[in-house]
Amino acid sequence: MGVSDADALDWVALDVTDGAAVEQLVNDRKVQSIVHLAGLQVPFCAANPAMGARVNVEGTINILQAARSAGIKRTVFASSVAALGFPVGGANKETLYGAYKVANEQTAYVYWKDWKVPSVCLRPNVVYGVARDQGMTSKSTIAIQAAALGLPYDVPFTGPYSWLYAGEAASAFIASVSQDGDGAYCFNLNGRCEKVETGLSILKGIDSTAQVTASGTPIPFDPNLDEAPLRAHVPEYPTITVEEGIRATYKAFKALREEGRLDSLPG
Repeated sequence: MGVSDADALDWVALDVTDGAAVEQLVNDRKVQSIVHLAGLQVPFCAANPAMGARVNVEGTINILQAARSAGIKRTVFASSVAALGFPVGGANKETLYGAYKVANEQTAYVYWKDWKVPSVCLRPNVVYGVARDQGMTSKSTIAIQAAALGLPYDVPFTGPYSWLYAGEAASAFIASVSQDGDGAYCFNLNGRCEKVETGLSILKGIDSTAQVTASGTPIPFDPNLDEAPLRAHVPEYPTITVEEGIRATYKAFKALREEGRLDSLPG
């Protein structure tokens, strides 16, 4: 959206594990809808499990409690495809991050059942786009950034992959919070299923000098989840093809480079 437009927004920073602060913000600003995205991702939960639980689980409880106290009817929060690692034994890897997300999904159901706090929970698959620079599945975005910088990069996984463009994911969250809720719903949000190698071929078609490769095994998450129930439940939002998303991401990275705001790849 650009620096000047972003600076013009009303930003407030707080600790999502501080329930009193969350409720005070909701009350002071007369909040009528909530899009809850705060969370620590897979590697950070593994490195500090207790902090991961406080941010991901307690933080979500604080959001639901604030919605309950204020009578908010429009709340959407992010779960993850990682939640589908449970029950164990399926196609998806079991992680602490996923366990915390399962807890959130079940907590939201209890808030509806006991106190009629409505919510929509979305399980995004692999999101890519500008600023997707953390977590184990951020590497496809980093490959696009590397191409924009003229640097070589190897994506450490191959095979079928969920290409969920950040703009499409954002549109899904906005659609989910654009109407009053009448339950505790949980939906998959998948994007387009395509091989990692195909995405990199598309990138090379956009920039013939791109030095991007892929190696390793497929990521341990189902890349082709059914998102039809979500699209049936919420107002219509755009469907972005893999080529459209990669092209938009590459162009944005190139613009940032030209503005001197893209110096290096994430660590």
